[in-house]
Formats: sequence, C-alpha cells, structure tokens
Amino acid sequence: MKAVALTRYLPIDDPESLVDLELPEPAAPTGHDLLVRVEAVSVNPVDTKVRAPKPQVEAQPKVLGYDAAGTVEAVGEAVTRFKPGDKVYYAGDITRPGSNAQLQLVDERIVGRAPKSLDAAQAAALPLTALTAWELLFQRMPFDSDAGGAGKSLLVIAGAGGVGSIAIQLARRAGFTVIATASRADTAEWCRALGAQHVIDHRRPLPPQLAGIGIALVDAALNLYDTDAYWDALGEVLAPQGHVGLIVEPKGALRIGDPYKAKCIGIHWEFMFARARFRTADMAEQGRILDRVAELVDAGELRGTRRETLAPINAANLREAHRRLESGATIGKLTLAGWADA
Repeated sequence: MKAVALTRYLPIDDPESLVDLELPEPAAPTGHDLLVRVEAVSVNPVDTKVRAPKPQVEAQPKVLGYDAAGTVEAVGEAVTRFKPGDKVYYAGDITRPGSNAQLQLVDERIVGRAPKSLDAAQAAALPLTALTAWELLFQRMPFDSDAGGAGKSLLVIAGAGGVGSIAIQLARRAGFTVIATASRADTAEWCRALGAQHVIDHRRPLPPQLAGIGIALVDAALNLYDTDAYWDALGEVLAPQGHVGLIVEPKGALRIGDPYKAKCIGIHWEFMFARARFRTADMAEQGRILDRVAELVDAGELRGTRRETLAPINAANLREAHRRLESGATIGKLTLAGWADA
C-alpha cells in the first residue's frame, strides 16, 4: 500500500523528512479493530511535534497522521458498531501507526460515523480538534454541552486555529459569550464568522482590551497556543472560581499559587490521545462524541473548519502542509485527499 513515513527526524525543508513508500498492508483486523481505507487526512500540531528534529533513528518506517476519513474495509470479531462499507472519521491513537497510509487499523471505540453532509476532505478536518474542544469544555471543565455557558463568558486564545475554530462554535452553542483572540484581519474575520461576539489581539495586553469591550473578568478561558506567555494575564482576567483549559505543554515551571490559588481557579489539561493511550474504561466516549458532532454538523448547528485541501496524499504535499502549520499562519484546518493512481 502507499504510505508517507519517516525513519529520521529532520527539518521539514529536508526532502527526507517525509517520504513516499510502499508498505505491507495491515493484518486482518481482530478484536475491536476496524480496517479503514483512508480517503482523506488532515495535519495538526502533533504531527509537526512528533516529526520535529531529534537524534534517534527509526528501525522501521514510522507513519504519522492523526485525523482521517474513509471507508470500513473489514472488522474484528468484537466490533459491534460498524460494518464494511460504513463511512467513518476519527483521530486515532498516537501509540499506533497513523493515517498517512491507504489502509489503517483503528479501534472502533474511538471512531465516529462521518457527517453525511461533508465529503471526506471536509470530514477529515474535524476529529482531533472536535474531540479536544469537546473534552476540554464539557468533560474536563464543568460545563454542559447544551446550555452550560448561559450567562458566562469564555476567552479563546488562538481562535482561528484548528481547535479554536471548533471551540468557538461549541461554546456559542452552549450559550457562552465568546471572546476570541486573533492578530490579523483575516483571522479576526474567521473568528467572527464562526460566532465569536468579540475579537481582541493576543499580541497586545489582554486586560485593557477586555475592559474596553466591557468585560472585566471572564468565567473561563482556553489557552490553545502558548501556556507560558499568557499564564500571568489569565490569572489576572479570570473570575474567582473560574476555569482555564490548557493543551500546550509549558516550556518552564508555572507558578500555580496566587492569583490562581486565591481565586480558586480550576486548571484543566486536555490531551485527546489519553483515552486510547491508557486504554481507559471510558475510551468509547470518543466514538460517542464524534457521532454527536456529526449529528450537529448534519443539522447545521456546527460548520466544518476545512480551509484548504491539497491533493493527492503524498510526501510532497504533506511536507508542504507541515511547513505551513509550522509557520503559525494557518487558519482553520488544512486537509489532503486522494491517492495518486489509487
């Protein structure tokens, strides 16, 4: 089968950083596994972080990719939710081979039925970011997904990124007043189009900008970009008994005492791969979340976040996608679709 993989961890400008290969097809699925024929994928910061330069060398090609949409080819004997021919989407498991291959084995419990109203490239943009935003807002934080934001305000740092793009929509649907951050006219416009009532600039001090729109303190905040850079500012602008959600590992030690302690601010970490990585008893919750997101998309309550699609899925296009993501200037999600001569 065709695949894109690495054996060495190199800068993305090196043509050997991601290469086209022919790899053996996966074994027939057993247990809860599905064998999926991958039709589209998307790129996320985790792809670039895993691929980033480091000294070790892989003995066998390592396939990245943590977002996919495709068709079920075969199922294991314990599978109950899917059958061959079903259209699915998922983010996968970071401990297993990724989705940048024509065929992939994935546990049915972390897979959802793809939205009927989206094509494969549009569907592939959603799983990782939708799971991250949903788990952080509605499972790590104590907010109900339907009305938990009523009368509350939410600050979303990096609103135009992949997670921010779906978090804005989920938060608005739950009733929050959403303040997103963006530093350019096009990213600010994107945030407003997704439903943010206010947009402020994360390159400028946050407290005076919030005061300028009549919001002295926010009930919750999602820092989706730089944990260290906004730690002090968020401690200042979060209300007593507020909540902060984090997804980016800090570069250094963070002071979690005052004002966080004085205000009893809840600190919530989200790592979308935790359930699959540790085989938690509730890992099937991810499949249920993805099914719910698909229902909301098909009902017109959520919109897709795909901004651009490159074709076909190959090393050159994946290197370009990684390069753009590392530039920090992407909006929404970048997907890849189709395999040459497939």
